[in-house]
Amino acid sequence: MNTFKLHIITPTREVYSGDVVKILTRSSEGPFEIYANHISYITNVIPTITKFVDVSGKDHVLFTSTGVVGFSNNELTFCCDAAEWPDEIDVERAQKAKTRAEERLKNSTNVDVKRAQMALSRAVTRLDLRNL
Repeated sequence: MNTFKLHIITPTREVYSGDVVKILTRSSEGPFEIYANHISYITNVIPTITKFVDVSGKDHVLFTSTGVVGFSNNELTFCCDAAEWPDEIDVERAQKAKTRAEERLKNSTNVDVKRAQMALSRAVTRLDLRNL
C-alpha cells in the first residue's frame, strides 16, 4: 500500500501526525485529493471539512480553516489557523458566530464583507461537520 506522511498543525498544536493513504480538502480553486508519490505541490486552503484515510483504512474527518498545504518528498504539511475534530466543535459558539456574521452581512455598511463571509464560512462548516 502506498502511503505518505501527514502533519496537520495549527499555531497552538499538532492535530495529527501519521501515515495516510489519501487526503481530500479544498483550496480556493476547489476540492483536491492527494495520494502517495504526488508531485511537489503547494496551495492555499479554505475552511472545509477535510477527510483522510489512515494506513489501517480508517476514515477521519475534521474541520480545517484557512491555511497552506505543501507536499514534497512524500510528506504533506497542512498548516492552518484552526483544526478541530467533530467532538471538539462548540456548537453553541459556532451558531453564535454564524448569527453574528449573517447580521454583519445584512448590515454591510462599514463592514469588512470579506471578513464576515470568511467568519460565516467557518461557522457553517463547523456546524455541517457536527451534523454529519
